[in-house]
Amino acid sequence: MQHANTLFHAFRQNFLGNSPTWYKQAILGFLIINPILMAVAGPTITGWVLIFEFIFTLALALKCYPLQPGGLLAIEAIAIGLASPDGVYHEVSANLQVILLLMFMVAGIYFMKDMLLAVFTRLLVSVRSKTLLSLMFSLAAAVLSAFLDALTVTAVLITVSVGFYGVYHKAASEAGSHSHDQTNDELVNDHHRADLEQFRAFLRSLMMHGAVGTALGGVTTLVGEPQNLLIAEKAGWSFIEFFLQMVPVTMPVLVIGIITCIATEKLKIFGYGAQLPAAVRRVLEDFAAAEKGKRTLRDKAALIVQGVIALMLVFALAFHVAEVGLIGLMIIILLTAFNGIVEEHQIGHAFEEALPFTALLVVFFAIVTVIHEQHLFNPVIDYVLTLERSIQPSVFFVANGILSAISDNVFVATIYINEVKAAFDAGIIDREHFDLLAIAINTGTNIPSVATPNGQAAFLFLLTSALAPLIRLSYGTMVIMALPYTITMSIVGYLAVLYLL
Repeated sequence: MQHANTLFHAFRQNFLGNSPTWYKQAILGFLIINPILMAVAGPTITGWVLIFEFIFTLALALKCYPLQPGGLLAIEAIAIGLASPDGVYHEVSANLQVILLLMFMVAGIYFMKDMLLAVFTRLLVSVRSKTLLSLMFSLAAAVLSAFLDALTVTAVLITVSVGFYGVYHKAASEAGSHSHDQTNDELVNDHHRADLEQFRAFLRSLMMHGAVGTALGGVTTLVGEPQNLLIAEKAGWSFIEFFLQMVPVTMPVLVIGIITCIATEKLKIFGYGAQLPAAVRRVLEDFAAAEKGKRTLRDKAALIVQGVIALMLVFALAFHVAEVGLIGLMIIILLTAFNGIVEEHQIGHAFEEALPFTALLVVFFAIVTVIHEQHLFNPVIDYVLTLERSIQPSVFFVANGILSAISDNVFVATIYINEVKAAFDAGIIDREHFDLLAIAINTGTNIPSVATPNGQAAFLFLLTSALAPLIRLSYGTMVIMALPYTITMSIVGYLAVLYLL
């Protein structure tokens, strides 16, 4: 009996590792109740319950990485018939470009980290105004996201911030060796702890300004977000046509986004306004000077190569010479070949950040398959198309925004644009009205979806990155910090769709 109790205790400890007991019990409860609910209430109610259970795992990502609990829910969903394996495979296949992007583009950015850290460190120590710095981060993210992919830009911001954090954390700790663990605060000197907390708040605010910036820029062009390309394809819009069609909504939203960025910093609300501590600035200045002083000719050559290939990356993505992920693989090959990185284990480190999230994204597609196969969003679409023609675009904007915030904007846009295209092909709506609804779908899935990390892949990527626990960026914190942007951008976007289209 003692042996059995001990073995049971071992199984219990192993289940979801070091997660809190209450969290483990909650996941077990979900797994037990779902088959019962399926038998009693049917697939529709069970499907909606499953969505909220999955959101629960995302919301508590810092308690346990969502891949394991979310994966268990996805496996059970398939087992009880809410989704089929073939359906999941089809969903994954349809989003192969996103998976390739994560696998290769994020790894490609890893090999640019020296150049990025050098550029952004100079920016950080040169710009004294936190408001101006925040605005520069947001606008830089917006411009880059208009031509690159929001996930790529987020990867850049994460790489830079991890670099900043590591530099100061090492200086604030007594560990001076290369084995320094930046996740461990035990060695941080007491007189540095307050500055470390303020530095975390400073980085949190910069990251959130930057993340929202990716949404501000990503909505404007057909390469900014994955669903934009699909919408443009269905509507037959070129790069310029897409941009011009979106201008009546995207430009007012961009202006209010800039105003919100400035206001949150000036008023120090919703977690914004933290300044860069003087001690941290000195450490970063010393680091920048030391790095510059010890650069060899090979180091300088490597930075030049990184800069040149960064320009190649921008042009390759802007002109869409190939799928984004394949461009990322090209970047990896060029950066490693010309910078002397030829050993397998050196290359392997670049993939450590992206692959766990890639696996999580496949699990996410399994949940999306449940939504698709159980037609959970169809009643909303059917209802909106019965409304008066003049208010349909604004209602589409709201419906897309709400559904995107609780699920995934790529999936919501895919479902809506396919339904609207089917209505257009059937002669139910004319071309002019189709264009208005396409604009409402694009802006609706891109703008209000900043409300939650699961609304946009870039936000989810940030939440589940190695940076999030370092700077104490939880799901709840992201929701609170995104709230002023969610309110102002959604209201202005709604009014623009209602009155300017």
